[in-house]
Amino acid sequence: MAASESRVCLGVIVGAKGVNGEVRIKSFTEVPTDVGSYGPVESEDGTKTWEVRVVGQAKGVVVAKLKGIADRNQAEDVKGEKLYVARAKLPPPEEGTYYHADLVGLKVVLTTGESKGSILAVYNFGAGDIIEVGDGTTASVMVPFSDAAIAEVNMKDGVVRVEPLPGLFDDGDDDELIEEGDENADDDATEVKNHG
Repeated sequence: MAASESRVCLGVIVGAKGVNGEVRIKSFTEVPTDVGSYGPVESEDGTKTWEVRVVGQAKGVVVAKLKGIADRNQAEDVKGEKLYVARAKLPPPEEGTYYHADLVGLKVVLTTGESKGSILAVYNFGAGDIIEVGDGTTASVMVPFSDAAIAEVNMKDGVVRVEPLPGLFDDGDDDELIEEGDENADDDATEVKNHG
């Protein structure tokens, strides 16, 4: 989807809180409580819509009341639901910042000129944003979205230029370092490549 037609995931419901239908939301907004600031949210498949009223915060999550969720059982039923709004409802990002939804799909080119595919996804596991880069024919690569790795983000041309940092885009030459007879080596490598 083009960025203008896309939706943005503001958070995910991670569980129920109490007996009156409150839910715990892992918020993906810069200010966690803003998860309820952009109007009604909808489920990933678009079949459900909720108004979100933030009522507090607890242990890294936002506690909220969703219109139509009245008890703990109903709150448990929506656990795992991702909460989306139309991209157009969000304010323009400040210069040098980007919505994850706007980055997905951009072409990735090394500063040497070599094409590496496109951005497949953006993650944040707690230590900063990471882009998943791939071309659909080889294993995807996780690239830190940092000043050291990202040389340029050109939204107009739809291109992200990446510095080819040592070890970032491995060409497979390290395979000889795996000792012969180490049956677990391939399994470990697969787990790392597929992480995310």
